[in-house]
Amino acid sequence: MAVSRFIEDIRMARRRGRLPKRLRPSDVRDACPGWVDHTYGVFLPKHRRGNPGGYTEYFIQNDDGTYSLIAE
Repeated sequence: MAVSRFIEDIRMARRRGRLPKRLRPSDVRDACPGWVDHTYGVFLPKHRRGNPGGYTEYFIQNDDGTYSLIAE
């Protein structure tokens, strides 16, 4: 299965310390510039654990509304 270049960018930013463990779309926008603005607001919820669309799960949504990467 092909992995999105966007999630690869997010994982790399996390490994390099440019993203906190608990992140928001604005954190991703700052750490991974160059993507269409709409992408930052929809990617995390679309790919959260338990998403209704059955999309690949890359994130856990935390109680405070932030997201955390699921371990690779």
